[in-house]
Amino acid sequence: MESTAPGLREAKKLRTRRLLAATAMELFLERGFEAVSVADVAAAAEVSKPTLFRYFPTKEDLVLDRFADHQDEAARIVRARPEGVGPVEALHRHFIGALRERDPITGLNDHPDVVAFQQLLYSSPGLSARIAHYTAREVELLAEALESGAGYETPFAARLAALCLVTARHELGKENWRRIAAGRSADECHADAVADADRAFGMLAGGL
Repeated sequence: MESTAPGLREAKKLRTRRLLAATAMELFLERGFEAVSVADVAAAAEVSKPTLFRYFPTKEDLVLDRFADHQDEAARIVRARPEGVGPVEALHRHFIGALRERDPITGLNDHPDVVAFQQLLYSSPGLSARIAHYTAREVELLAEALESGAGYETPFAARLAALCLVTARHELGKENWRRIAAGRSADECHADAVADADRAFGMLAGGL
């Protein structure tokens, strides 16, 4: 019993976390992010506000928590790259593959749920500002990977390179979302998205 109790508690916490996030997203999409309060989300999920805040420190985190799963993605790609492949090339290859798979993180996905989420994300000043919190951690993790095994001899050089790479990935995603938001399909946008990625990473390869 002692060995299973912690696992059961963690499973319950995960279910609660998912319920809160799903409930919040439904309300945000229905009414708009600014029009929904934390109290509204807590009431709809039938939990107290203190309980909600134990899982999500801010209202913005109810939307952006899913970004936490991607914070170490760039760092993992750099650390796992094949011998002889530089960090820029590794991230370039991965992004091209993600475009091919229509990974939502690339912005090249026209599923209605994904489009609705991205519309919510980019239309709210509060969410846009909070994204910086997640981006800073992404840069930090990538800088550590670059400094430890990619030939960047100083923390400053590694951080500068990480900032450039993370910014490029995010801007590519935003540009792809703009195309989808304008009414084009992911298939129609794919060639342009690949061309932009080739251009962006090509520019970085020459400087980094």
